[in-house]
Amino acid sequence: MSLTLILSRHAKSSWGNPTLDDHDRPLNKRGRKSAQAVGAWLQQHNLVPDEVLSSTSARTRETWDRMGLQAEKICFHRTLYLAEPEEMLIELSGATEPTVLMLGHNPGIAEFASRIVRRAPDHARFHDYPTGATTIIRFGITDWADIDWHSGDVQDFAIPRELLE
Repeated sequence: MSLTLILSRHAKSSWGNPTLDDHDRPLNKRGRKSAQAVGAWLQQHNLVPDEVLSSTSARTRETWDRMGLQAEKICFHRTLYLAEPEEMLIELSGATEPTVLMLGHNPGIAEFASRIVRRAPDHARFHDYPTGATTIIRFGITDWADIDWHSGDVQDFAIPRELLE
């Protein structure tokens, strides 16, 4: 058995209300469409998470909601809000289900994506990880507690702009 990580950055957020705290910013119109497109893409590839590990921000919660997916276990962690890669690895090491969706923010998620895989996909946007970017990563382990840097194999990578074309 192997483990699968669906690593997603939140969809495009709104900057329309300058009085909102960064943590409370919702998605904008494009972000709402993008989240739905990513969710549909995951469903088409039979990649439905068993467990979700997400930042507590409004934009990650709304991204998850608009993906239109179901999961047995959904956990929102304040530590994933603007988390560094090391914090993300610690949260992931505590996962218990075989397919995990992790929703987070840049710049941490871009660095995490680059460090968790053996080899980056041949895609111009992988290293900057734009909003809505999603990578499917498989690991040849059976327990998330054994996760380590440079151990995952990229199965696929997508950005919303390409899914909406």
